[in-house]
Amino acid sequence: MKQERNVDGGNANARCDVCGGYLGVRFPEVRDPQTGEPFAILTCGNCGLGHTTPQPDDLGPYYGSRYHKGRHGFTERMCRARRIGFVKSLGAPRSILDFGCGDGGFLEAAAAEGWQVKGVEMKPEHARERGFDVREQVDDVEGTFDVITLWHSLEHVRSPRDTLKQLVSRLSPDGHMIVAVPNLAGVQARAFAERWFHLDVPRHLFHFTPQALEQALSAAGLKIIRRWNLEAEMDLFGWTQSMLNRAIARPNVLFDVLTGRGTPHSGREMAASLALGTIVTAIGSFLWPSSSGIGRGAVIIFATRRSEPGQMASVTDPSMN
Repeated sequence: MKQERNVDGGNANARCDVCGGYLGVRFPEVRDPQTGEPFAILTCGNCGLGHTTPQPDDLGPYYGSRYHKGRHGFTERMCRARRIGFVKSLGAPRSILDFGCGDGGFLEAAAAEGWQVKGVEMKPEHARERGFDVREQVDDVEGTFDVITLWHSLEHVRSPRDTLKQLVSRLSPDGHMIVAVPNLAGVQARAFAERWFHLDVPRHLFHFTPQALEQALSAAGLKIIRRWNLEAEMDLFGWTQSMLNRAIARPNVLFDVLTGRGTPHSGREMAASLALGTIVTAIGSFLWPSSSGIGRGAVIIFATRRSEPGQMASVTDPSMN
């Protein structure tokens, strides 16, 4: 995204990475929960895509050494099984490329199904320790694949438009691509605004609405054939941590305690988050099924295939999950 930064956090003449529309300020200040640094989120007046600004020149320090390992903690097995189910619903693949494969958890589950697997990851050492062929760049990956998956990785890239075009070139003619991202148009995002857990600036450089993701996929030559609106642990924990972020000044304390990935916290902060977390999780358990049921959950998951020339993308019933 080309931009001219103003002193008030806005950007004159900033244009959308996906559709080229003009951007306006949605959240003038969103704090990085790890460093406390402020960022703004600008949104496109056309498709609604949110853009974290400024994009740091070096994102490495914002991830740290623990981010790419143990990404799902105690929910990993449930997450793997669900995602394998999404892939199987599209047919029987022979090969999979997982973009943003983290520590290789999904690759391991896919390999157990007998599929040939490769991955792309900015810090590939954790997945390589498990014996997988993982490259740092798409350009370094050889061959084409029956399925390409992006499990909450597209929001991390410098340009979704460019990344999708790269990945489509690695897709077999009859292949499928599955993309999962947080839903900026969901009930959680609207309820919690700049305190929404899944904003996670600046690691999340982009923030998708269903319309923005549809346009990005269509521009890359992909047709949406199926939609899901639910990843249970992400929806439920989004409610829990976002409510805690409203109640406790220090953000994401419970997340840091459960995953061991964030900054240290005081005993008082941890005790308060654990105690309140039990209460707000009970509240969230009543909220996420209804919001997901109307297509306004915390996540969007689209399954796609190549479009015929001149064919526009289409979306299945948003209530499907």
